[in-house]
Amino acid sequence: MKGFRDFILRGNVIDLAVGVVIGAAFNSVVQALVKDVLTPFIAALVKQPDFSKLQFTLHGSMFLYGDFLNALISFIIIAATIYFFVVLPVNKMILRFKGPAKNPAKPAEEVLLEEIRDLLREKNTK
Repeated sequence: MKGFRDFILRGNVIDLAVGVVIGAAFNSVVQALVKDVLTPFIAALVKQPDFSKLQFTLHGSMFLYGDFLNALISFIIIAATIYFFVVLPVNKMILRFKGPAKNPAKPAEEVLLEEIRDLLREKNTK
């Protein structure tokens, strides 16, 4: 039980749980924005609020591409909404409080490759 308790109380699990709960709550806000504000605006522009009835027939097979268009438009709107209303403001807030990183840490692979390069140089000079 100690191992399980340590796993559950580790910061990553708690952060993930909080993120999932907040994400689920935020999902309803974004869905409402898309359904009640942005989709009617698009419908006013293209004069068709719902694309689900769009289809075409080819050799007797019916292709219902309207639902796909609805899902694609919804995805693009949701992605843009999250980017412009969450990602950009949070990144600006982080920069404001932390400031730009002066010397960001190099990835471990880059450090390893530099060490190999230095060892090869040393070997060739001997």
